[in-house]
Amino acid sequence: MKRIGILSIACMAAITIGCSNNNRADGRDSNDTGTVGTTGATANEVSNGDRDWVNDVAVASMAEVELGKMAADRGLSTDVKKFGQMMVADHTKANDELKQVTSRFNIAPPPGMDDKHRDLYEKLSKLQGNEFDREYMSAMIDGHEDVNDKLESRVDSKTLGDWKTKVDNLAGDVRGTERGVVTGIQPEHSDNAATMAINQFAADTLPVVRMHLDAARMLKDKVDSRGRNATK
Repeated sequence: MKRIGILSIACMAAITIGCSNNNRADGRDSNDTGTVGTTGATANEVSNGDRDWVNDVAVASMAEVELGKMAADRGLSTDVKKFGQMMVADHTKANDELKQVTSRFNIAPPPGMDDKHRDLYEKLSKLQGNEFDREYMSAMIDGHEDVNDKLESRVDSKTLGDWKTKVDNLAGDVRGTERGVVTGIQPEHSDNAATMAINQFAADTLPVVRMHLDAARMLKDKVDSRGRNATK
């Protein structure tokens, strides 16, 4: 499989975000008056599940920004530095978009990184050279796998499946280019306005996170290969 250039990936991410933002569903309308489920909750009430989901995703995205800054500064390879810069740009944008949702529905944002991500930050801050690159890229794979799963849980399974089939049948740089078009991924429908806004955020953000994950996996292979060659 061809490797995707990091500069090309950054361009793809920007295009994907732009397309998805122009393709938002009507679920952001806060004037809905229906109910959801059997709980009798009003259309604007925020459930504990929604609050927990927003907190988890917001914490992870904030961590990506801080870790990305570190990678841009401490990374040994140019590709790792550029990946870190992409994390700062893309996750700052995602954080701003999520803040629009939290402001609208009075969801208190997390004050900062949690213990898990602070420990990771401290661990990486003590590493240098190829060891830093290797551990940072491993962390990027783990983190993006977790966020990818959380985002997928909030989107329509049919449109997600169709998109995955299309993307997975492509390869290399062609595959990446395809992610730059309007994806067609739709949010899971909810009569609750807060839930729907969160689900729409997930549908908008998922293609970029998936692209980050694929890029991290390929870059990790490259870093590992460089390390093996250096020890020969």
